[in-house]
Amino acid sequence: MKSTSTRQRIWVVLATLISLGLVYWFDESLRKNVNDAVAIMTLPDPPAAIAAFKEYLLGFGPWAAVVSAALMVFQSVAAPLPAFVVTFTNGLLFGWAWGALLSWSSAMAGSVLCYWIAQSLGRPVVEKLVGGGKALETWDIFFARFGVRAILVSRLLPFVSFDVISYGAGLTSIGLWDFVWATGLGQLPATLLYSYLGQNLTGSIKVLFWVFSITITVFVVGSAIGPYLLRKMRASNAHKSAAVPSATSDVRAS
Repeated sequence: MKSTSTRQRIWVVLATLISLGLVYWFDESLRKNVNDAVAIMTLPDPPAAIAAFKEYLLGFGPWAAVVSAALMVFQSVAAPLPAFVVTFTNGLLFGWAWGALLSWSSAMAGSVLCYWIAQSLGRPVVEKLVGGGKALETWDIFFARFGVRAILVSRLLPFVSFDVISYGAGLTSIGLWDFVWATGLGQLPATLLYSYLGQNLTGSIKVLFWVFSITITVFVVGSAIGPYLLRKMRASNAHKSAAVPSATSDVRAS
């Protein structure tokens, strides 16, 4: 039976989500702005998306940073939108340092909100939010085997769904503090790099994105399987070393 505090938390989450949904539905201006942002962020050409998103944020004047932060949280919670578009644009508009801080902090807020929603509402709701149980099944295995390390590694891989990891972690026994430090540390390299590239916007963003993704993937995979291969080599060498004296003794005995 659920405790009173758990029931209260569930009602708070539900009330918040329902309130936001009603505001979106009845506020035509807000609905148009959100729809425009989603359309821009999902453009198939990253440079065009960043250029359009820059103009979109500039339209809010001094509220540009607030709107950017709100959209970063939104993409973390409600939609599989490319966060790197927001991060690049923040670096372009606010400079790499302030842009990185804005992107990192708002992404952290979004991830904690996902974690909280998952802990409060449970797996059936999360499966609906992420598009089905299959999106979580693989990560269930990784969380069960590697715990908080699975969060850290997944945050280093830009092509891994940010919201699925946040929701999935909320369904495990991983504590909030462990989730926060692993998320914060894991997403930092990509945030810093994208912010810097956004400030110094040159060349093809798509190429830069994939070069970074491949580099991080090779690093992570190498770090993961390197110790395993080393242990196998040591075991093989130890087996060969043990076999040599045995073979020599057999010769002498004959």
